[in-house]
Amino acid sequence: MTDDRRVYIYDSTLRDGAQTHGVDFSAADKAAITRELDAIGIDYIEGGWPGANPTDDAFFKNLPETKRGRIAAFGMTRRGGRSASNDPGLTAVVNAGAPVVTLVGKSWDFQCKVALGVELDENLRMIGDSIAHAGTVAREVMFDAEHFFDGYKANPDYALSCIKAAYDAGARWVVLCDTNGGTLPHEVEAIVAAVTRVVPGGNVGIHCHDDTGNAVANSLAAVRVGARQIQGTLNGLGERCGNANLISIIPSLMLKMGFETGLTADDLKGLQRLSRSLDARLNRVPDRGAPYVGESAFAHKGGLHVSAVAKDPKCYEHVDPASVGNRRLILVSNQAGLSNLLARFEEIGMEVDRKDPRLARLIELVKEREFQGYAYDGAWASFELLARRMLEDVPEYFKVDAFRVIDERRWNAKGKLITLSEAIAKLTVKGERVMSVAEGDGPVNALDACLRKLLLPRYPQLGDLRLVDFKVRILNPDAATAAVTRVTIESADGTGTRWTTVGVSENIIDASFEALSDSINFKLYREGATA
Repeated sequence: MTDDRRVYIYDSTLRDGAQTHGVDFSAADKAAITRELDAIGIDYIEGGWPGANPTDDAFFKNLPETKRGRIAAFGMTRRGGRSASNDPGLTAVVNAGAPVVTLVGKSWDFQCKVALGVELDENLRMIGDSIAHAGTVAREVMFDAEHFFDGYKANPDYALSCIKAAYDAGARWVVLCDTNGGTLPHEVEAIVAAVTRVVPGGNVGIHCHDDTGNAVANSLAAVRVGARQIQGTLNGLGERCGNANLISIIPSLMLKMGFETGLTADDLKGLQRLSRSLDARLNRVPDRGAPYVGESAFAHKGGLHVSAVAKDPKCYEHVDPASVGNRRLILVSNQAGLSNLLARFEEIGMEVDRKDPRLARLIELVKEREFQGYAYDGAWASFELLARRMLEDVPEYFKVDAFRVIDERRWNAKGKLITLSEAIAKLTVKGERVMSVAEGDGPVNALDACLRKLLLPRYPQLGDLRLVDFKVRILNPDAATAAVTRVTIESADGTGTRWTTVGVSENIIDASFEALSDSINFKLYREGATA
């Protein structure tokens, strides 16, 4: 491809993403994320604002080594009435040791007068002086034109003069910021097209917020009319509604629009892993419905859809799931037909004759159980156990003879109110009757601890099993406290494999135990354990 087809990706997760409610990166987090962004081929990695807080200072004091990307230090133009070389804030950014300096400045006449309290000509001098001064130290300087689209709508000549001042002073990039996130795609196209008549498109970037849900569309619209840098964050992190989601933007650029980025086709296959890695670091559950990388992005439930996908995936898949590190998921539910079952069996390595009469009974059983409240489209491990028990032979690793859970809420000797859960379980394991007692933080944790005490000595394969998510849903709320409860448990092991199991009962403890038991049985089966 020619240079005109090259779009540069600028990641601002470490600054914009840190403004997300509930997100707080440490310096170590920033360094680790930087290395991941560099490894996948992101061009620019914004590390933060030197001098703004101790975390960013610590990050820039010990910058991680990068091989493919360049780290940027973010700051603002000099203040009014000061020289660029005599502004402490600007000095901290320029001297942070980053190869790239990104400076933000006003491009809306209203903000110049109200927020900064400076004359319009002084703001232009602030921009030009700061960019020129930064250029004497940094290898590359760029200008983020804050509130550019609002400024352009109010006073296009002045907004354009701001970015022209930065460009003439030596800025490699002038970045148009939709700071309020209120601009729509057709407006972005028209305004960016006008900008490229003043500044070459190869020097124009776009920075969108998602307050109207259009940040990705706006970013792609800007590229369509000439912009060649996109700023955004992983998974769309950012304050308010977030920033443009690079996880959606990058594959759209490469697979849909034919543009080249710093990522190769092999790098693109690591996109889901990168997205999940950030979620894991933030202790967040990945968005199932995320475009390209979500668990449901290539999930098929309707029987007709599955039949069509089996003949040609292009019928219901806009790209190959593997191209972004994802996979096709065939869901089994009360809408499922034979095609769903056969496709799912192929995925899990079960060889089943489509004429096997037991398949019809399995379909009916799934529908019956979903009527009772089970949901196998979100609990594929429980479905696999159900199918294998009907069609193959799954060992009985343990038999539950009885269990009991006791919750106690009382004041301890120090006068503190505490709640304790105690579980007692009686099992038959490998022909031996065993019993154990364990305490836990809640009944499910107590049950889990009790089972582990009994099973781990006999099945060491369970040593790396852990529960990572627990969800409860009331299926018939009109029944109040007698309602049927569905419990879904997500488990994982040391290999990074995750699986989901389900239990249903009018008793929440019983439903939890069923899901927990399925999780343990699934782990043992996958490990090839013998009863």
